[in-house]
Amino acid sequence: MERYDKGSLNAAPALAPDFRQNEGSLLSTLKTLLFFTVLMIMLPIGLYFSSKVYVFEATLGMSNRDSYFYAAIVAVVAVHVVLALFVYVAWNEGSRQWRDGKED
Repeated sequence: MERYDKGSLNAAPALAPDFRQNEGSLLSTLKTLLFFTVLMIMLPIGLYFSSKVYVFEATLGMSNRDSYFYAAIVAVVAVHVVLALFVYVAWNEGSRQWRDGKED
């Protein structure tokens, strides 16, 4: 017959980790991702058509052909700005979560 230690018999089984505290950060991350996804779709398309019609054709008097080219440049710059903002926000959010976790 085996002998068991009293400490090992009274030890509670390992509990599953509580993920409720991470739920808020996960929701915040998903909101951020959704916001930048919508921004990535809407901003370049909106800037493309609005700059083509109102800025390059109406205000500057460019031809239809030239306005396509310059409006595309505006849309590409908008994509890069949104990507840079996303990286900045993600970097700061990650470092904030790391600092908060470090205090535990």
